[in-house]
Amino acid sequence: MKILFTHGYFLSEDPKELQIMRPYVPLGILYISAFLEKNGYENEVFDSTFSTLDKLKEKILNTKPDAVAIYTNLMTKLNVLKIIKFIRSENSLINTKIILGGPEVRNYADNFLNYGADFIVIGEGEETTLELINVLSSHPELDSGSHEMLNQVQHDLSSIKGIAYLDNGKVITTAERPLIKDVNTLPFPNRQKIDFTPYLDGWKTHHGYSMMSVNTMRGCPYTCKWCSRAVYGGTYRRRSPQLVAQEMKHIKQTYHPDMIWFVDDVFTIHHKWLTEFAEEVKKQDAVIPYEIISRADRLNEEVIKTLKASGCFRVWVGAESGSQKIIDAMDRRVDVMQTRQMINLAKQHGLEAGTFIMLGYPGETKEDIKETIEHLVQSNPSQYTITVAYPIKGTELYNEVKNEFLDQRLEWETSTDRDIDFKRTHPKQYYQYAIQWVMNEVYLKTKNKNLLKIPYLKLKSLKYQLQMEMSK
Repeated sequence: MKILFTHGYFLSEDPKELQIMRPYVPLGILYISAFLEKNGYENEVFDSTFSTLDKLKEKILNTKPDAVAIYTNLMTKLNVLKIIKFIRSENSLINTKIILGGPEVRNYADNFLNYGADFIVIGEGEETTLELINVLSSHPELDSGSHEMLNQVQHDLSSIKGIAYLDNGKVITTAERPLIKDVNTLPFPNRQKIDFTPYLDGWKTHHGYSMMSVNTMRGCPYTCKWCSRAVYGGTYRRRSPQLVAQEMKHIKQTYHPDMIWFVDDVFTIHHKWLTEFAEEVKKQDAVIPYEIISRADRLNEEVIKTLKASGCFRVWVGAESGSQKIIDAMDRRVDVMQTRQMINLAKQHGLEAGTFIMLGYPGETKEDIKETIEHLVQSNPSQYTITVAYPIKGTELYNEVKNEFLDQRLEWETSTDRDIDFKRTHPKQYYQYAIQWVMNEVYLKTKNKNLLKIPYLKLKSLKYQLQMEMSK
């Protein structure tokens, strides 16, 4: 059986990311690819990041796979729809089954199926995809067999947990699949399926160093209302420190990256694990400089020292806001002052400390934004990012604001959840100008500047505030 994995993200279509140039490989499909191979199914991976939609179409036409499995998220959704439409329009691909997985599909399974997808893999993908491929490979006559045979196929499909499909025009959603209890049983991601040269070169050219990504855990037990849990739920399952260090050593010897990015939501969640990890990377000669994401309440001086000793050079401490009122509205369950303290403590111990800011959350006012500016000034992170809040279907934030959406005419086929706007304290444009105001104010108050430049920066600050007021 010919199986092709892809993800539909094309870097050339993303001007912002082309400028930032922090590309990472799609680890999710590489895990599933490796799992299928471990269980006897050879497969191909078409990494679209440095390719084009036309080349992906050409690949599908030339190989005529029995199944095309596509990772689908907010960023790739519209391209995934283009891929579905293409496959469905080609007579030579009439027998190709389209399988979708990823965070976007759980809450829009009906839409994707009615658009042309054959199967939706809901949640964690390895075991579900394997069982689905088992059924498809056992019944190549899926659409043309006898009535009795088709009944058997439907019976086999209905026994697979964690999928959705159409049966005579009706959407069938099977029982939820339990998450994999022991993630140590999973093989390493199938990195050999991908050409890492453009990734490593892209990083090196734009940043002076190369970087690769590693995953050590699945799920996040925290309750932030804006965060999607569509794939791994609110769990915490982690690979052993020994296996993670073994994977790092393999990466170090095979690809020679300068740095590692751990994609985990909260790397320091378990302090005993972290201590064992620090010991293992030294024991296995697997130390590579790395950066992580954490929370202030899972950091302290001892943890920061352990991170530093094991190779960590940058920690991102989630902040989201400098206003405790907004933090509490998000159900972040963290103290603003503690976040500030941990950012400063990390810097004191020689780590870079980044943070994330989100503006435009329900209830946010200019006073809250002023508190965020003060927070950034006092903590003075090495770098930070700012976004305007948007509701992802399936999250608590979405459920809270869904009756206050401002444009009910958005077409699912041509939009994503990022396009959804809702009634806020001020219009969305207000917060987009506020981003410029925040960045200008923080720069004005924290960076060493030519004194002649200060009046110019103050004028810019007044301009952004005027734009904010005019946008109300």
